[in-house]
Amino acid sequence: MAPHKFTVGQDVEFTPGPWDANIPRGLYTITRALPGDDLDRTYRARSAKDGLERAFREQQLRPVGQEFSAG
Repeated sequence: MAPHKFTVGQDVEFTPGPWDANIPRGLYTITRALPGDDLDRTYRARSAKDGLERAFREQQLRPVGQEFSAG
């Protein structure tokens, strides 16, 4: 498996997909890189809006300041 794309302390943006409507979009800070499965790496990240920490797959996140491209 490839190494994690994001590092602890890095700011990322989350844009919800059709199944993620209840998770607030916006700025998150990576708090922990978790072991992933064969499909994708996973992370814990804290929301800048509500302060809650959530789990995300790498494909759901993008570095701050980059355009999001699904694929």
